[in-house]
Amino acid sequence: MKSLISIGDLTREEIVRLMELAAEFEKNPEQRLLQGRVIASLFFEPSTRTRLSFESAINRLGARVIGFSDATNTSVSKGESLHDTISVISNYCDMIVMRHSLEGAARYASEVASVPVVNAGDGANQHPSQTLLDLYSIKKTQGTLENLHVMMVGDLKYGRTVHSLLEALSHFNARFTFVSPEELRLPEEYRRYLSDRGLVFEEFEELDGRMEDVDILYMTRIQKERFNDPMEYERVKNAYVLRASMLEGTRDNMRVLHPLPRVGEIATDVDASPKAYYFEQTRNGVYARMAAICYLLGVKV
Repeated sequence: MKSLISIGDLTREEIVRLMELAAEFEKNPEQRLLQGRVIASLFFEPSTRTRLSFESAINRLGARVIGFSDATNTSVSKGESLHDTISVISNYCDMIVMRHSLEGAARYASEVASVPVVNAGDGANQHPSQTLLDLYSIKKTQGTLENLHVMMVGDLKYGRTVHSLLEALSHFNARFTFVSPEELRLPEEYRRYLSDRGLVFEEFEELDGRMEDVDILYMTRIQKERFNDPMEYERVKNAYVLRASMLEGTRDNMRVLHPLPRVGEIATDVDASPKAYYFEQTRNGVYARMAAICYLLGVKV
């Protein structure tokens, strides 16, 4: 039994295999490989794209979905522990997909559960299934995952999608440029992670004039829900706004990605640019999650 809690749970070879599986599912997304299976979707924290794309993937594979999108309507609101919730729901399903606000909650759930657990985001920690769809989007647009220059902009401190993606790209000799306010710099543990692997990265507070040789521009929103101090959020919420004019002079192959939702960090005039890829990126999430579910359940595609 294999769970997916961190992107670090996957080897380079497994990531490559999952990219191949995602491509197969994109060619033929209607495959009833999980007929008779039940997958629990447990979202203790709000979600739109992740929850619905997982449920779309599950339905396309022929399995059934049980679960909740609001923990206030469950026994959690009565004081039931995460241990007991997971122990009980494991008896009802073949896999658990879980989002939780607490870092480490998904890892703990995987230790309690009798079925595989997929981390759909735990606090500011990791979001490995988002990383798989990001990698698939990068592979589709660049033709490779190797030796790319990736710029990550915005909330690098609390951004779990950033943390997972840089870990995954470390397998493929990526070069990084990080742009964020001082308050939202990449945590020291991730800077040390990259340094220990001999990967090149730079850090800046300004976005303009740094995109000329970038292959992937990965924008993120400033996450209001991660701030305890409202004044701190107000200081940084509009730190970066990408506009269409700023894409002039960038590489033809450069693509703009965003895990969404966006608030104000990408102006709507970017949507018409051929370099905007964030809406197509969401479609790729279905194929990447179909691949992950089948791989973890040991289902032959």
